[in-house]
Amino acid sequence: MSWLLNLYETYQSNLDRVGEINKKNNGQEYTLLPISHTTQNAHIEVLITEDGEFHSAAIIDKSDASTLIPCTEDSASRSGLKIAPYPLHDNLSYVAGDFVTYGGKIKKDEPFAYIKQLEEWANSPYSNTKVKAIYTYLSKKRLIKDLVLENVLHLGPDGKLIDKWDKNAEAFLGEKPAIFSTGVTSLESAFVRFNVYSPEKILTKVCKDPDMYESFISYYNERLSEEDYCFVTGEVKPITDRHANKIRNAADKAKLISANDTSGFTFRGRFNKSHEVASISYEVSQKAHNALKWLINRQGKTIDQRVFLIWGNDAIDIPNPAEDSFSIYAMDLTPSGKKEIKSYTNEDFANEVAKAIDGYKNNLSSNAKVNILILDSATTGRLAVLYYRNLDKELYLNRLKNWHSTCTWLHRYRKNEENEIVQFYGAPATKDIAFAAYGPKANEKVVKGLMERMLPCIIDDEKKIPFDIVKSAIHRASNPISMEKWEWEKTLSITCALINKQEGYKVALNTETNDRDYLFGRLLAIADVLERRALDSTDTRATNAIRYMNSFSKHPERTWKTIQGALQPYQARLGTKARYLNSLIDEVASKINMEDFNNKPLSGKYLLGFYSQRHELYQKKETNAVKEEAAN
Repeated sequence: MSWLLNLYETYQSNLDRVGEINKKNNGQEYTLLPISHTTQNAHIEVLITEDGEFHSAAIIDKSDASTLIPCTEDSASRSGLKIAPYPLHDNLSYVAGDFVTYGGKIKKDEPFAYIKQLEEWANSPYSNTKVKAIYTYLSKKRLIKDLVLENVLHLGPDGKLIDKWDKNAEAFLGEKPAIFSTGVTSLESAFVRFNVYSPEKILTKVCKDPDMYESFISYYNERLSEEDYCFVTGEVKPITDRHANKIRNAADKAKLISANDTSGFTFRGRFNKSHEVASISYEVSQKAHNALKWLINRQGKTIDQRVFLIWGNDAIDIPNPAEDSFSIYAMDLTPSGKKEIKSYTNEDFANEVAKAIDGYKNNLSSNAKVNILILDSATTGRLAVLYYRNLDKELYLNRLKNWHSTCTWLHRYRKNEENEIVQFYGAPATKDIAFAAYGPKANEKVVKGLMERMLPCIIDDEKKIPFDIVKSAIHRASNPISMEKWEWEKTLSITCALINKQEGYKVALNTETNDRDYLFGRLLAIADVLERRALDSTDTRATNAIRYMNSFSKHPERTWKTIQGALQPYQARLGTKARYLNSLIDEVASKINMEDFNNKPLSGKYLLGFYSQRHELYQKKETNAVKEEAAN
């Protein structure tokens, strides 16, 4: 129950944000829902005057369709033939008292159940003028008539509603009405939302009015009766066995908590009723689920319907373990809201990332906790918690800092706001590790599985990166011919970071080590740079060192003989310009013991030697070029 309690506490810490409209990058709106409320995509908006008269109606644009509506326990979980109206906004078959008169098909008593429920709210002490105005109008049972007069709905030659768009409807109307472009399959499921209009003043929209939220919450709370011990908070409160769905998105039918299988083997021989297993109060269930929906929309990452979420109880913005060092560095914003990306050295950048992580320690209270949650569903109706950890914020941030200071390498694949390549030194994101291990076209199921497996490696110091992931990355990094240059460079640097996590090397060239694999990697890099310098700048073909890289990793002694022979024409072409590189080959090769110069396959450390040696040579060339330019 701890994850429910922490979600409940998160809701309580953010009460000032309830009903506040936020937008995702794609423009989609979301909000921290009030209790006893949910969201629904509406198709028709009807404006009612404060006196309860029809004013106008229109088809809602899809970008504005998401609507915050009040709901009861029954309506939130209605399905099939069950009659359970929403309290205010609902389908035409519920809200239109004259739907049957115009040929509409309904379930028995749909309009009666709706108007009766709305009447009780309108006549309660918690009602307000907007609720009463909507009830007054709908009790006249003329909604369909007014929608037809407004040209929102249309009648056929028989005087009945045109329920769907087909050849007969097209022959009669000609132009396709807007209602049939909203995605409505039949008019009975067309969702109607109501608003109140005044010619004298601007009124807050009904679906965005805090007074409307409070009105229904107060009214509905009085109707909750059965009380029991809440296993989450330890208090005696009205309980519920109907819990929220639509957790990951508006179309999500899966529930985290469900107890509706009374006819199967769920309770037989153990319990008589579901709440004998564990009872949860209505308030806790509503607030915890609403906080979860809000957090997923706000900062969750969803891959193939699997949700990865991290948050703090009192400070929801927490560095995500799935992000790379560049993202965490950029999160530490300046007062202007923008972070200036500077060309730091490797050590400087690592220090900046550490400072950014340390900065979050000051934003949390002394008893703050960090929550890590992974959700996924095996079926359309059941959602499961695959992974949950609740950590002390100091412990979590220290482990995160350790990850970003040990699983590090120099990367050149991130871009800034100007779409320019930015180099950074640090840990790669878990999705980029999946990229390195399985390629950019890897199945989402594989990617989400890798991200779940990597999470304990980041937040648990003793957990090593799974060997199969590192092995797969090494195999791909050793096959540069199988991919484009940018893809290989990205794969190579990420693989080096994974190997470095285990071996503890640095990007700076280690000239002191006599490790066989590292030295062979250095030889390969020198051969690559030498041949590249001999080629024309417009020649983009792969060097022999790159073409034979995979074979070299498996049979280094035999393949080096081939590469060395292929180098001779390029050494001759460069002449005295190749003197330094030739001497460097001799120097590195002389460090390899005679008994180690064999065809035993190389470990991933050869990639570290290759990358570091190549980086050193390129850096040296750039430095010399700058000096020559300054001298001239």
